[in-house]
Amino acid sequence: MALPPLLTKDDVGYFRAILLALSARKSRVTRTLYAAALLALLVLPTLLFAQCPDSQASSAPPPESQTPDSQDIKPIPVLQTSAGFISTFDGGEPHLGPILTPVLLVPIGQRWLFETRATFESDLTQEPGLSGFHGTLQKEVEYAQLDFIANPYMTVTVGRFLTPFGIYNERLYPVWIRNLATDPLTLPIGVGPSNASTGAMVRGGFRANSKFNINYAAYYSVLSTVSPVDSSRFAGGRVGIFVPKARLEIGGSFQHLLQDDHSNLFGFHLIWQPRALPLDIRAETARSSTGSGYWVESAYRLSRLPFARNEFRRTQLVARMQQFYTGTVPSDSVLPVNTNMFEFGVNYYFRDDFRALTSYGRQFSPEGNANVWTVGITYRLVVPLGNGEVQ
Repeated sequence: MALPPLLTKDDVGYFRAILLALSARKSRVTRTLYAAALLALLVLPTLLFAQCPDSQASSAPPPESQTPDSQDIKPIPVLQTSAGFISTFDGGEPHLGPILTPVLLVPIGQRWLFETRATFESDLTQEPGLSGFHGTLQKEVEYAQLDFIANPYMTVTVGRFLTPFGIYNERLYPVWIRNLATDPLTLPIGVGPSNASTGAMVRGGFRANSKFNINYAAYYSVLSTVSPVDSSRFAGGRVGIFVPKARLEIGGSFQHLLQDDHSNLFGFHLIWQPRALPLDIRAETARSSTGSGYWVESAYRLSRLPFARNEFRRTQLVARMQQFYTGTVPSDSVLPVNTNMFEFGVNYYFRDDFRALTSYGRQFSPEGNANVWTVGITYRLVVPLGNGEVQ
């Protein structure tokens, strides 16, 4: 069975505009490299998929008796809201952190999707001469993007989107997903001043062969100084290899700054869930001119204990070790000194969408060592905004 064309005439014109933006004010060699990189990301899925022995079987539509035709499914908007209240004691100083994060998904036909996420949070502290805790409400549009599903292997995104550098910013950052309440020390590397980009992105995934899949993302961000939708000017990409049998993903990220020192940023990530144990292992490393470092995190569900299984299957033990090293270019978004930190935590899931969490950490730096305690609760709610139907 022949595959559908990867790009239409309109798509070619769209990506030509992206290439012109990427190559602005650059040399001929740089323009050629940008064009070759983006072209490879666009055509590689089709070339590899076409070479697979089972490509015809994979591309065939499902039987009508098992799955209804996609044109007969009516998509509906969905509102998801996550909330949390995290109390942190950093070096003995208490901080109260309420946070509310609504996410709205609005499908437009069968190929278009608008999605946005906003965050409302506050850092309440005790001020000298005043009773109680005081702070200001911080509001941020984390992303507001329009997605076009070009084909099963590629989605085109325009607007404001989470920068796909590494895995934490996109996959693990929400308060109801993360295993520990604190951010990794390397999180600011590669994600810009507000963890988001303003521009265009091409991403997708495909089955390379019977043993592994490949996912990819290529993006370009423009400079924006308008708060709360500020972003830096850069271009980059991420590629991951997922092995379903081993439940293992490894990948790398690259980014080139198109402002300031015009430096390159590199990152690598790993996710592993061994079949023999209820264990999650996650790790990232990042390197830039402003700083570098790594973090390794493990989370273990106590579902294999031979006693009190009903209680312990809801309990999760978490540990994380990380190191950060300052770079040659000062930056307000990263730590000013070399820092080491380890953390241990316990999470208890009352339900899949409601949990309590607590952790203890010790931070070591030339500015002084400090204990970091956290305790809190998180909750997630999903509400369909309409009635879906299959005709």
